[in-house]
Amino acid sequence: MKNRAVTAADIGTAVRKKRKEDGLTLADAAALCGVGYRFMSDLENGKVTVQVGKVLKVLTALGLDMTIEARTWPNE
Repeated sequence: MKNRAVTAADIGTAVRKKRKEDGLTLADAAALCGVGYRFMSDLENGKVTVQVGKVLKVLTALGLDMTIEARTWPNE
């Protein structure tokens, strides 16, 4: 699965999709990732103020990678 994330909602959607593919409930995923249920719910719902460190913790625990690369502009 490769998705471009431009918003917090995009990250949340990818996390929810992976969680469901893995057959995990929200509570199970939160426990597996070492975060609270509320945080996991906020993340999946695209809350823009979630802590980046915890987001990275969730991504790692669910087996998701985040890649950052330079954007190429149209006239380059």
